Amino acid sequence: MMTERVEQIYSSYSGVYDLLFDAILKPGRQKAIAAMELHDGDRVLEVGVGTGLSLPYYPAGVHVTGIDISQPMLEKAARRMQRLGRHVDLRRMSAERLRWPDASFDRVLLSYVISCVERPAQVVQEVHRVCRPGGKVLFLNHFAGTGRVRGWGEKRLTPLSKRLGFVLDMPVEVVTQSGLFDVEREERVNLLGLWSLVVCTPRPPR
Repeated sequence: MMTERVEQIYSSYSGVYDLLFDAILKPGRQKAIAAMELHDGDRVLEVGVGTGLSLPYYPAGVHVTGIDISQPMLEKAARRMQRLGRHVDLRRMSAERLRWPDASFDRVLLSYVISCVERPAQVVQEVHRVCRPGGKVLFLNHFAGTGRVRGWGEKRLTPLSKRLGFVLDMPVEVVTQSGLFDVEREERVNLLGLWSLVVCTPRPPR
């Protein structure tokens, strides 16, 4: 997935994204934020914040930063937060080049984004870098099925899904076998369990 193409696709979705993806993906967002086990003062980075559908579920006492490559999506997220009377630091930024020092955040959530980026392994490295030791990194995403029939179908459909801005055959091993994390748990979420929440703790830098 070329970054520029993904930006164009999701910018074009900004007006209808909530209608298409709010209700169907809402349970995963809520479970991911609950799994963060947040405390007052925690610093949270949400990668792929989109139109801000997850932002109302964060506790008021945490400091949330959201990034996305689509400016129209971010503008919609900003309007959402303005209506709620809450402040969130929203920035247009590529997940492949996070502009923060090491260990800047206590929690990092990648919300339905790892299958949309051009270089997923680089994104995994970046979120590991900016999460503090003892923190949590959570990947909320559709990952490739392990069954033969489902796996075959997802590979066949991925050329079509790329036109919509994501791949269907992203292997979960890009996270679990990266060598950067210890996986606390994997949980199936959303409709028919077709998405997964992978909760990780960063391993110390080598």
